[in-house]
Amino acid sequence: MTARVALPLPLDAPFSYAVPDAFEGDVVPGVRVVVPLGNRVVTGVVVEVDGDDDGEGLKAIRDVLDDAAAPADLLALTKWIADYYVCGWGEALRAALPSGLDVETVHRLRRTEAGPGDLSADAALGPAIRHLDAHPDITLDGLRQRVPHATLALVRRLERAGLVEIDTGTSTASVAVRTETAVRLAGAFRDADARARLRETLRGARQRAVLDAIGEMLDAGDDEPSQAAVLARAGASTGSLRALVDAGAIERGEREVQRRPDVGAVPEAPPPMAFTAGQAAAAGVLADAVDASARTGAFASFLLWGVTGSGKTEVYIDALRRTLDAGRTGLVLVPEIALTPQTVRRFRAHFGDQIAVLHSRMSLGERYDAWRAIRAGAWPSGVPVRVVIGPRSAIFAPLSNLGLVVVDEEHEASYKQIDPAPRYHARDVALVRARAAGAVCVLGSATPSLESWHNALAGKHRLLEMPERVPLAGGGQAQLPPVTVVDLVREQKRHRLSDGAVLSEALVEALKLRVAAGEQAVVLQNRRGYAPVVECGACGHVPFCRDCDVPMTYHRPRHHLRCHYCGRTQRVPTACASCGSVDVTLVGAGTQRVEEEITARVPGARVVRMDQDTPAAKNGHHRILERFGKGEADILLGTQMVAKGLDFPRVTLVGVVNADAGRHRPDFRADERAFQLLTQVAGRAGRAERAGEVIVQTRQPDAPAIVHAARHDVAAWAEAELLDREAAGWPPFWRVVVAEVRGRDEAVAQRYARRLHTALDAALSPVGAVVHEPQPALVARVKQIYRITLTIRIPRAAPPIQPLLRRVRDAEPPPSGTRLVIDVDAVGG
Repeated sequence: MTARVALPLPLDAPFSYAVPDAFEGDVVPGVRVVVPLGNRVVTGVVVEVDGDDDGEGLKAIRDVLDDAAAPADLLALTKWIADYYVCGWGEALRAALPSGLDVETVHRLRRTEAGPGDLSADAALGPAIRHLDAHPDITLDGLRQRVPHATLALVRRLERAGLVEIDTGTSTASVAVRTETAVRLAGAFRDADARARLRETLRGARQRAVLDAIGEMLDAGDDEPSQAAVLARAGASTGSLRALVDAGAIERGEREVQRRPDVGAVPEAPPPMAFTAGQAAAAGVLADAVDASARTGAFASFLLWGVTGSGKTEVYIDALRRTLDAGRTGLVLVPEIALTPQTVRRFRAHFGDQIAVLHSRMSLGERYDAWRAIRAGAWPSGVPVRVVIGPRSAIFAPLSNLGLVVVDEEHEASYKQIDPAPRYHARDVALVRARAAGAVCVLGSATPSLESWHNALAGKHRLLEMPERVPLAGGGQAQLPPVTVVDLVREQKRHRLSDGAVLSEALVEALKLRVAAGEQAVVLQNRRGYAPVVECGACGHVPFCRDCDVPMTYHRPRHHLRCHYCGRTQRVPTACASCGSVDVTLVGAGTQRVEEEITARVPGARVVRMDQDTPAAKNGHHRILERFGKGEADILLGTQMVAKGLDFPRVTLVGVVNADAGRHRPDFRADERAFQLLTQVAGRAGRAERAGEVIVQTRQPDAPAIVHAARHDVAAWAEAELLDREAAGWPPFWRVVVAEVRGRDEAVAQRYARRLHTALDAALSPVGAVVHEPQPALVARVKQIYRITLTIRIPRAAPPIQPLLRRVRDAEPPPSGTRLVIDVDAVGG
């Protein structure tokens, strides 16, 4: 018997291994196994079993790891991902299965007493030797964290020189099922009268307290409480409980403990809400599609385009209820982990603990337990799991009988996985998965991506429109807020902008008025830190990160410079490193500087800031939003994460500090992202009884993205942008693949990129593709790795080019120390 095993490596084909007799029955498609690979062992996933092949001459499977087998539909889905996105099947499976269960080779290095001699001066060996001198017992991975070029080959050179000893072993799984001891009364004592008689025979007060605690918990409905809970309630020790066990009054056993994020009690369901005409029409169409899908397995896809505040979530919930009533399951994707708690709370109010959550900020144990519960269809308590909510990676949730997939805010770039492989787009994978399951897929957004908008116009998705906001609780219709555009160039010319200020007088006065009225505001500044650039006023020198080709950002709280790509920090220079001038100035403004200015110019305002620097602990973003929702802050300031999906009824003002941020990036999607961000953040205002307003600051008030966003006019903007895209040959009319060469030696990487360009052009030009000349990436060097990109544009009518990409990749392998990364349907920086 043999098994084909997909390994988590960039390999197109699985490897064959013999199945020992002891593992027959355990080795099935989808299960994880430990297999040898060269001189190490790795974890792979069985994708096929052949009972007729005896496996003669093949290496054997070493172990079967767990029972968390990938179901057949996920095996098929990951195979499609591997084929479409040009990666290894094992890489796709690694993304789909819970992490923390792999067994891999571990190399432990121990420094000997031998002196380094001349090797300490070696450019490659010297840094590794010096680190080993300071840390004489360390793993190879630990050494790589400080000495990135410390490969196994380099360490082998140190071993041959007698400077280190290498012990090779395997790691153990970092997560496992957690259990606890549970207790229950023996059958003869479950009756209250029998317990009373038993109590009279007990001599110790602590034993009686234990018996009373178990009885009280039994009467409250908990017939098998945990031993720890009983002892805490009784104030007793294990000795007192053990005496009752020995007497046959109490039975003990082990049970699984479900590790779940702190989701709290199920919220109270809101009162039924009358649908608007748009909601009712959309819900009716989706209900028919869900019913047809349940009866016949018919796939259907929809683009739900509703203005901000139009009640898309209520339509999702209605479709999901219909799906569950048909005996099927549902999957809801949201773009940001920060939004997950708020979204989960709204869905739990309707579906209770039938909901499971999957996201990367859960602990490994929480993710593992949730994955197993989803796979089993129920929590250990017996409550069924029928709905999964989470960001991008939740698309791999092992739900059976899937009937509905919702991709909320489908336009968000965060649905695209960038690194590592597989570089999939969760929106597109959702459509593929729904089609395979015979399910309904709903893509929802107030600002749809141009790809989805074009597909809807072309009939690939049915377009559902919700053009008005939901009614107000007290009657009347909520309106989209008016937008005031402040021209910063004109403000400066008229001396209305204070020297060095980033907030216009109009925005400051509006903030004062709203705070004085007891209302709330959201302020968007899509830059972290205090100042993006530190510049010498004499010569213009700017401190760059020594490992990345980006300026260091100034962060005020710790008074240091930080690279936002690699995390490196350094002290703020007191004098210019180039000319020695002390005229060092801060250029631009990040969220920290805006926070400082709001605090100074809006007296008494309580400001909370939310960006990647603020959440120091788990669920940090959730806590910030909770504080704001409870009215403990007046102004929520942050980066783009404050623009998405937030619904706070007291928010009546939205301010955009710099609407031009990101618009001038060399990316054909830059204007699309700017339009979406402005429209989305504007929609946070005036969602309840109090009317809202939006103030947008810009230096280019006539830019189409700003003009159309100020009018909340999605259709007009999309029409104009699609004409430009078609003329220029960009998506959705053409497809884009980016081949990126990465390497530490810039010259080697450039030579390979030029050779690759020649090969790609020869292979792809016959199908009409355009292979652009190699260019430095937008950030040309990250963590000492040079990056060179080759952009490939392919006509939509061209045949699939993945086989051609694989052929070129295999015929032109990258030289040592260089990598080739292929990103199909790239979304840009």
